[in-house]
Amino acid sequence: MKDSTVRARIDSGLKKDVEGILDRLGLNTTQAISLFFHQIALRKGLPFDVMIPNEETRKVLEETDEGKNLIVCKDADDMFRKLGI
Repeated sequence: MKDSTVRARIDSGLKKDVEGILDRLGLNTTQAISLFFHQIALRKGLPFDVMIPNEETRKVLEETDEGKNLIVCKDADDMFRKLGI
């Protein structure tokens, strides 16, 4: 029985982007929120990992945001070659 309402304020750009993705998946916002809530109930927690990055990961994220220490590949073949695969 659906007898409760959930209200949330969210960035309009994010909402539009997500609704486009959900539409391609055949879901509306209400169905997606219900699915999310069901997964939380089944798992007794969030259905994905939520972690504070360690110092090394935080440093790498900051550097890549600044465009530092990036390896640029022209295509997938170039990436695999650089990875030695």
